[in-house]
Amino acid sequence: MPNFSVNVPQLSSLYSIQQTPKSKRGGNNMNLCADQVFDKMLLWRDMSTKMRFSSFSAAELPDLRKTNKRRSLRMIKCRATGADGGRVTVGDDVFSVTTSSKYEVDYLGQSTKGDLNIKLDPLQSFGDGQATLEGPIEEVARTEAQAAENLIRELGIQGPFSAQHSPRGIFCSRTLNLRSISAIGYDMDYTLMHYNVMAWEGKAYDYCMENLKSMGFPVDGLAFDPELVIRGLMIDKEKGNLVKADRFGYVKRAMHGTQMLSNKAVSEIYGRELVDLRNQSRWEFLNTFFSVSEALAYAQMVDRLDDGSITADHGTLDYKGLYKAVAKALFRAHVEGQLKSEIMSKPELFVEPDPQLPLALLDQKEAGKKLLLITNSDYHYTDKMMKHSFNKYLPNDMDWRDLFDMVIVSARKPEFFQMSHPLYEVVTGEGLMRPCFKAETGGLYSGGSAQMIESSLNVHGDEILYVGDHIYTDVSVSKVHLRWRTALICRELEEEYMALIGSRGHREELIELINQKEVVGDLFNQLRLALQRRSKGRPAQTLAATNLADEELTETMQKLLIVMQRLDDKIGLMLESDGELFNKRWGFLSRAGLWDKSHLMRQIEKYADIYTSRVSNFLNYTPFMYFRSQEQSLAHDSPLQDTGMEN
Repeated sequence: MPNFSVNVPQLSSLYSIQQTPKSKRGGNNMNLCADQVFDKMLLWRDMSTKMRFSSFSAAELPDLRKTNKRRSLRMIKCRATGADGGRVTVGDDVFSVTTSSKYEVDYLGQSTKGDLNIKLDPLQSFGDGQATLEGPIEEVARTEAQAAENLIRELGIQGPFSAQHSPRGIFCSRTLNLRSISAIGYDMDYTLMHYNVMAWEGKAYDYCMENLKSMGFPVDGLAFDPELVIRGLMIDKEKGNLVKADRFGYVKRAMHGTQMLSNKAVSEIYGRELVDLRNQSRWEFLNTFFSVSEALAYAQMVDRLDDGSITADHGTLDYKGLYKAVAKALFRAHVEGQLKSEIMSKPELFVEPDPQLPLALLDQKEAGKKLLLITNSDYHYTDKMMKHSFNKYLPNDMDWRDLFDMVIVSARKPEFFQMSHPLYEVVTGEGLMRPCFKAETGGLYSGGSAQMIESSLNVHGDEILYVGDHIYTDVSVSKVHLRWRTALICRELEEEYMALIGSRGHREELIELINQKEVVGDLFNQLRLALQRRSKGRPAQTLAATNLADEELTETMQKLLIVMQRLDDKIGLMLESDGELFNKRWGFLSRAGLWDKSHLMRQIEKYADIYTSRVSNFLNYTPFMYFRSQEQSLAHDSPLQDTGMEN
C-alpha cells in the first residue's frame, strides 16, 4: 500500500492512548486505537505490513520492525475501540488507494496517485466521536498537530522535520510526493555504496601516475593529496587552471597548477568572461568523487609543464594537450581492469559499510515501489561489490538481487537515457549473455535504454525517481530527456553541514563588520556628495549639511575613511578564511563567497528534486513522505516588521 495520507480530517481526537495496568511481563501496555492509526501511519514505515494493533508494551514497540521481515503489501488491519465499547475492524472496507487512472493534481502541482483515502460510511461506526471533526479546520488542525507531536515522542520515532535539520537530512529543491512514485532507480558507485576516497581515488591516482610515467611524463615526487580539489570545481583546459564559480558563472577562486591565484589575478584573467559548461572543449566540470584523482593529477602536471620538466619528446604540448594525456592515463587505469580487480579482491579496504542502506531499500520495496539498479559497472564488479555491501545486512538470507525488480549493468549512461542500445540478458553466474528484445520483472540485463524500462514496467516520466551521485550522467540527463524525478547523493554534505555550524560565530562576526562598514560608508558617501556640491557652489542635500563647517566636514571624512580602510583589511582576511573548516583552499562546497551559492549548488537546485548525503537517510522518513520545497527568498523581500511604507 503506497501511501497513508488521509483526505478527511484526522480522527486522533476521537480516542486517546489508554494506559492499562502493568502486565505480568512488566511495563505499561498501550492500546493503539484509531487515533494512532490515522495520525501516525505517515510516520511508521512498518505500516505497509499486514499487522494487528492489539496490546504491545512500550518496550516491545521498537522491535516490531525486526519481527516482521517479509510483509504483506495488500492491507492493514487494526482493532479500534468503538464508541459502544465494541471492536471495529479497519481494513480494505475503510481505506482505498488512488489509482493511476483516477488521480488528481493537488494545490502544489503533485499527483495524488498512491494517496490513501478513507471511505466516509465507516465513520458512522465511531458514533458521537465524529462531532470532534466539526468546527473551524484551523482549530481542529491545531489540536491534531499537537496530538501527533506528543505521540511521536511517546513512540520514540524521529519525525521528518527534526531529521531535516541534521547532517543526515533530505533536502528538497522541488516538491516531491513519494506516494506518487511507482519506481525508484539507483546508481551504484558512490550512491548505493560509498568508497573510501583516500583508498579508492588514491589507488586510481597511483595507476594514473604509472601510466603517465610509461608515457614519458615526469611523475617522481608526486603524491595523492585530495585536499587540493573538491567536487564542483571546473578545469580550464586552455589556461591550466582549476576554478570555483558562483551560480552565475563568475569565477571567485582559481588555482594555476597547485598554486592559488590572488583576487587581483583572478579578476585580470576571468573578469570579462563567464564559465560556460556547454563549451566542453574548454571546461571540465568535476561532477563526482571520481573526478578527484583526475583533477589532482592534472594540476600537478601543469606545475611540471610550467617548470620545464616535461621535455620536448612530447612535442609542443599546451595545457589542453596535457589534459588529454592525463585523461588518457586515467582512462587506461579504469578500462584495463587492474584497478577494479584489486578492489574486488579486497573490497573491505575500499568500501565504507552502511548497514542501514539495505534496510532503507527494503522499506521502499515493501511499500510497493519497484526498485531498479542502473549502473555503468560490469556484471562481475557489480555482483561482487553488491554482495559485499548488502547481503550481510539483509534479513532472512536475502540476496541483494531480491531487492531489485530489475538490474541493468553496463548501462552506458548518459546515453542510456538518450538513445537505445542492444539489450542482453545475463543468464549465468559467470556473466554469459544472450540477446534479448524485452526486459521482464526480476531480470538481469546489460545495455538497453531507459525507454525500455518504462515500457517493461509500464511506468513513465514523473512516476520514476532516479538516485545518483553524478550531476550530469545521473540527474541532469534523466530529468531533461525523460522528466524523471531525481535525487542527488552528495556525501560531502555531512562534513559541510558540521563545518557551517562550526563557522557560525565567524560568519556572524563577519556580517556584523560588513554591516558596520555599510553604515560608516553611507555617511562617508553622503559627506562626499555634500563636499562635491559645495565645490560647485550648490547647496548640499539638507540645510544642516550645507551649514556644516569645511574643517568639520573634511575631518569627519578623514576619520571615516581610516575606519573603512581598517575594516576592509579585517573583512578581507576573514573572507579568505571563510569556509576553511571545510576546505582551506576552496571554502564551502555549496557557497561561493559569503552571500552567494556556488555553481555546483545551482546545478543541484536546477536538476535534483531532492538531495542528501547518503541513501540510508531515507530511513529517517517514510516511503510515503511528501517533500515540500522551502520558500525562496528574493532580493526585494523584507522582514514583516519593516514592511510599513513611509508617506
